[in-house]
Parts: sequence; C-alpha cells; structure tokens
Amino acid sequence: MSEQQHQDYVKWFRHSSPYINAHRGRTFVVMLPGEALTHPNFSNIIHDLALLSSLGVRLVLIHGARPQIDARLSTENRSSDFHKHLRITDADSLSAVLQAIGGARITMEAALSTGLPNSPMHGSRIEVVSGNFISAMPLGVLDGIDLQHTGKVRRINVAQLTRSLDAGAIALLSPLGYSATGEVFNLSYSDVATQVASALKADKLLAFCDGDGVYEADSTLIRQLPLSQCKDYLAANAGELSDMTRQALESAYLSCLQGVQRAQLVNFTTDGALLGELFTRDGQGTMIYSGQYEQLRTATIDDVGGILELISPLEEQGILVRRSRELLETEIDKFNVMEKDGTIIACAALYPYGEVAELACVATHPEYRKGGRASQLLEQLEQRARRNGTHTLFVLTTQTAHWFLEHGFVPGKIDQLPQERQSFYNYQRGSKVFFKQIH
Repeated sequence: MSEQQHQDYVKWFRHSSPYINAHRGRTFVVMLPGEALTHPNFSNIIHDLALLSSLGVRLVLIHGARPQIDARLSTENRSSDFHKHLRITDADSLSAVLQAIGGARITMEAALSTGLPNSPMHGSRIEVVSGNFISAMPLGVLDGIDLQHTGKVRRINVAQLTRSLDAGAIALLSPLGYSATGEVFNLSYSDVATQVASALKADKLLAFCDGDGVYEADSTLIRQLPLSQCKDYLAANAGELSDMTRQALESAYLSCLQGVQRAQLVNFTTDGALLGELFTRDGQGTMIYSGQYEQLRTATIDDVGGILELISPLEEQGILVRRSRELLETEIDKFNVMEKDGTIIACAALYPYGEVAELACVATHPEYRKGGRASQLLEQLEQRARRNGTHTLFVLTTQTAHWFLEHGFVPGKIDQLPQERQSFYNYQRGSKVFFKQIH
C-alpha cells in the first residue's frame, strides 16, 4: 500500500466513525433479490452484511427467489403466468416453488456461516435465525384471476423477531408465509420486506436492485427523494424502470409511508455499494425519506416573512447580522429552509465566491434546536456547494463557534477570506472566522 493509499484509507475510516456510532443498535431490514444470490458480487454483499452485524447493526434479511423458481420450473418443463407482476402459484407448481425458495435460503445461510482464515468472514461466528415469522393469507381473485397459492402478509411475529435480534442473531426470512390452517403461500419478497420494516419500526429499509437508484430525465442520479415526491415519480416513471428497481422503489415508498424514516436503493452488482451508501456523506444510491411532516428545501419568495420572523430575535441579540426585507427578497435564492406544518423552523444561506462559499444566517427556532435541524441544513448546503464546484466553506460567527467546530470547521484568519468578503468585514463585530474543506 502506497503512502497516499494509506492516508486515503485512514481518512475514510475516520470519516466513517460518526456513521458507525449512528448505526450501532439500529434495525435495518435488507431486501435482496434472487438475482443477487447468483451474481459474482454476492460474496462481497455477504461480507458487508457480516461487517454491519459486527458493528452492532440489527439485521433482518429478506431474500427473493424469482430466477431460482423459474429455473426449477424449467427443469420440470413448466412455466408460470403472472398477473400485475405477481406469479400465479398453482397447486402443480407449488412444490417446485417451495424447493427453489428453500434452496435460496440455504444459499444465504451457507454464505453467512463461512469463516475461513484470511477471508473477511474469519471469526465472524454469525448466528442466523429463520422460522415461521410470517403469517399469510391468500391474495385470492384479482381482476377475475385466481392467484391460488400466491399470498400476502397477514401478520408479522414481532415478538419472536425481536427476541432473535436482541440475542445478536441475523434474522433470515424467505418469501413464504403460513396460514392458521397450515397452508403455505408464495409471497412477494418486497411485500415481506415492507411489512417487516413497518412492523418492527425499522430505522432503515435497504433495497438492493440492479442499478444505483433512480434518475432525473437528464440521467443524473437522484440521491435524495422526499416521500412527498416519490409517489409522483413512480406514477410518471414506473414504465421506464426495470422491474427490480420499480419493486424496490415501491417498497421504499410504502415503508416510509408506514413510518420507516429512511429507505435506500443499493446496487447489488457494485462491490462496496452498501458500505458506500451507509458510511459516506453522499452515499452511492437513492434515499427516500419521510421527514415526519418536515420538509427540507430551497427557499422561495413566499418564505421571506417566515425567515424574518425566525431570525429577528437572533438579530436583536447580535448573533446574526441584520437583514432588511428588501435585502432578503433579493437574496432568497441563496437560502435553504426547513418547514414544518407551514412554519419555517430553520434556515441557512450559501453565498458563493468562486471556488469558496460563505455559510451564513444559520438559525433554528428555539423549540427545535435539539433535533439536529441545523446539521441537516448544513449537510444539504454542503451538497449544494459541491454541485456548484465549491471546495471550501467559510463562516463568520460571534457566539456559535463551538457548533461549527463540532461540524468539522477549523479556525482561520481574516486575510484568508476572499478579497471581496474581506472588504466588508465588520471589525466592530469582531466575528471569528472558520473554514471547512468539502472535497
């Protein structure tokens, strides 16, 4: 390893530590399509899941088996009909379906049980628990078509699942469910993942699919998609998405709609995509988030009154520089805001100076100052700055130096400011200067 590679590794490891702390003890539901089980990257995914488990993440894995079922039916010279993307599981094919799903589960269990020396799984000693966690019922007749042994989730045995997770085990669920009468039903693995994530009140749903996520019309990857926009995106673009990505996005939307805070799409074909999504600031896929009635967005002219009401008390205390309504109206495109139930509860602005930019007017309503809103705004503005080619942020502050130090800023000097900004530095206020690199 070269010295540069060593430094890059050390830097990445240090930068990942906040995420390690944030993820420890959290519950993640992971949906893995059957296609991933036969892909060359499968072993890397298993290694990354083992790493998450070793870091204290509570994992529930739900695997699919569509290609395995197709292959099994093919060997018996059979095939399946589908209705609305759901396999019609008749009595004759049920046995093959059960064998294929059982084989897929065994593949997962075997992979999670490896521990050869000189391998990433060495010493992992992962306990994997499977069982009758899912009660199911028949889907019945849809549009005049009887789906027979294809079912839907009726109930999740949350207590049993929670006991397994509390014991440090990884829970492995197959797309099968059982009825009170002893029948077995073939389920959609995405439906299982959605219902499990909702029932457990999981912190994340991680949906593996065959791409990095979803895209804008110009092929730009959408890194964050608010729940409020996800339904519209699905309605407008479902026909353009691969079946796997559509299924992942639908599951992400429904999970967030039912209380899961974050759902993230991850590419199963890319080595390290899961770790990149979870342990880097920008991630590698698309994140859908619910926001709990709070919306983080770019400010509009209609927000001027709300911003003035928010910042006026801080201006009176000398914490913020005074801004007139007229000035704020001309600079409103520089602001991002957090809105809750029609009220602006936080704001911040970004003023560009070539390759550097000033972070200014960071304010949070007193009732919401312990919820991390300012940190979320800072993260959003950092992303905005990167998109604009900015590599350095600076801030001038009189009373909140510690907050900026806690968020990666370091002390600087006035003569390090852009010349244009130096020219109207207020020496009477005596603001301290801080810088942050955002490469």
